[in-house]
Amino acid sequence: MQLELAQIPIVDGAVAPNLARVLDAMAKSHEGSDLIVFPEATLTGFPTRENVRDVAESLEGPSLSKVRDAARAAKIGVAVGLAERDGDRFYNTTVLIDERGDIALRYRKTHLWATDVGVFTPGDRFEVCEFKGMTVGLLICYDIEFPETARAVASLGAEMLVVTNGNMDPFGPVHRRAIVARAMENQMFAALVNRTGDGDDNLTFPGETALVSPFGDVLCELKNEDAVLHAKVDRALLAQSREHYSYLHDARIALNLADENDAQGRRSLNIRPRTR
Repeated sequence: MQLELAQIPIVDGAVAPNLARVLDAMAKSHEGSDLIVFPEATLTGFPTRENVRDVAESLEGPSLSKVRDAARAAKIGVAVGLAERDGDRFYNTTVLIDERGDIALRYRKTHLWATDVGVFTPGDRFEVCEFKGMTVGLLICYDIEFPETARAVASLGAEMLVVTNGNMDPFGPVHRRAIVARAMENQMFAALVNRTGDGDDNLTFPGETALVSPFGDVLCELKNEDAVLHAKVDRALLAQSREHYSYLHDARIALNLADENDAQGRRSLNIRPRTR
């Protein structure tokens, strides 16, 4: 699979310039590219409690419709984020659109960062889809700081994790470290695409976009430049990483907290036999 990881600046609360930048990048995508990935909340930037009703759109809204048309015209898949309106609720959402312009996967951010709280409703599920012969899952920004999120996606059969990111200084290195761990501990590819440039409230986004192999090796990366990173996903690495052991198979997940009425008042873990 040929990827384009678009590390771009985003204007918070202003759809028009963000949409224009996304459409321009898609129009300039290389022939043979399968998927172009943008940062978190690409189309809307980060809304506030005051303006979320003004900038949020449904998945049938005009902005995403134009992105879907562009995907169809360029014959390329796209992962793009937005503030999604669903009735009276708003979600921090990323969608994976295939080369036919169809929405193959929608993911709503499950772990809300402090500035998301009160603006968005958290999502309630993890899902995957088949795309270009690979099983792909989505996460958003703060989600990857929790190992359980990537493990949940991996448990659904994901071979590649796509993370749309909006991580700012001084926390930039946190996600750069986490994405390596999430890829290695689940033996899957992981593509992290972050914003660059400045945002509202004097925030600076450090970039650090990267593609990580199932071994946890960084295959290619950007620093803080406004750029599109071209990357290749080689399926052979998946088989190689799982040849001698499988973390998903060998993990002893069925652990129970001990009875609260332990005679000695101690806390311990009871291990139940693992079954295949």
